[in-house]
Amino acid sequence: MTTEVASLQARARIHAALGDPARLAVVDALTLGDASPGEIAHDLGMPTNLVAHHVKVLSEAGLVVRSRSEGDRRRTYLRLRPDALTTLTPTPLTGVGRVVFVCTRNSARSQLAAALWSDRTHTSTASAGTQPAERVHPRAVAVAHRHGLPLNPTGTAHVADIVRDDDLLIAVCDNAHEELTGPIRPRLHWSVPDPARVDTDAAFEAAFVDLAARIDRVAPVVTSAISSGDRRD
Repeated sequence: MTTEVASLQARARIHAALGDPARLAVVDALTLGDASPGEIAHDLGMPTNLVAHHVKVLSEAGLVVRSRSEGDRRRTYLRLRPDALTTLTPTPLTGVGRVVFVCTRNSARSQLAAALWSDRTHTSTASAGTQPAERVHPRAVAVAHRHGLPLNPTGTAHVADIVRDDDLLIAVCDNAHEELTGPIRPRLHWSVPDPARVDTDAAFEAAFVDLAARIDRVAPVVTSAISSGDRRD
């Protein structure tokens, strides 16, 4: 069995264990502190035999461990494994030199995504377009500045001039995802609506918020795979 398959199976067991509302309540309680099965039963208003069943499932999934009280030596306390919930994240990507965001014009979404990625992860990044505009959209520059991020108004580029073999290519628009093929085929696709179609401050703010949420979700899976040479101080 490969490491990746074993990881998927372990995550599946955890997801299955957390799929019951009562077990999720037990995990929520243990997130705040350790407790005995009796204390869990009292706090959550569950019968002790039902708590025992749920604890058994959580233990078999590797989420909960037991320890004997150092006080009376009879009582058992439950606690969450410190790294248990972190295993729910997808297996980190491998062989990533840097992240490159691509959209059609390289004038809004890809620019904002690269600025956000650089700010959130402090790793090397770039942006490009399949049909790059001459300048970055003024509203994209404005929304970046409102959030304290620098954006070069003239810094557009064609994808063919930017992408390297070890880049993780993320298409942040549907057109770029569908246009790119062959060696520069995007590895990930984020279907972010084009704010320039609406051309309002609210549309650009919505795109910024969408990209920020996606980056916060994906960055932990990607940054561990980025080589040290592509990390910024």
